[in-house]
Amino acid sequence: QVQLVESGGGSVQAGGSLSLSCAAFGSAFSLKIMAWYRQAPGKERELAAGQLEDGTTYLTDSVKGRFTVSRDNAKNALYLQMNNLKPEDTAVYFCNAEGLSYSDYEPLYLKIWGQGTLVNVSS
Repeated sequence: QVQLVESGGGSVQAGGSLSLSCAAFGSAFSLKIMAWYRQAPGKERELAAGQLEDGTTYLTDSVKGRFTVSRDNAKNALYLQMNNLKPEDTAVYFCNAEGLSYSDYEPLYLKIWGQGTLVNVSS
């Protein structure tokens, strides 16, 4: 069984910085996609940033120039550096990963979520 463990987050004033980390633990798996989703109060969960196994990155328009996503494939880890934070960045941030599990006779599609970590930005 593969699990995602997140760390980081917290409270900061507007203009400040925070970083998030996510690591996958388990055995016999590969992760094609790792991403950060976020869900603000009263809103739907949205994709904020992500990185494919080949290094291709994605950042939603509202965070471009402020957030940096990076990944360490050897550690099955994903990071999000958030600078110049704005109150509208306040949300619960969830790590997400998709790939394959090799623990059974045939590879199985894997899609897992972390427990979520709160980022609170005050004005």
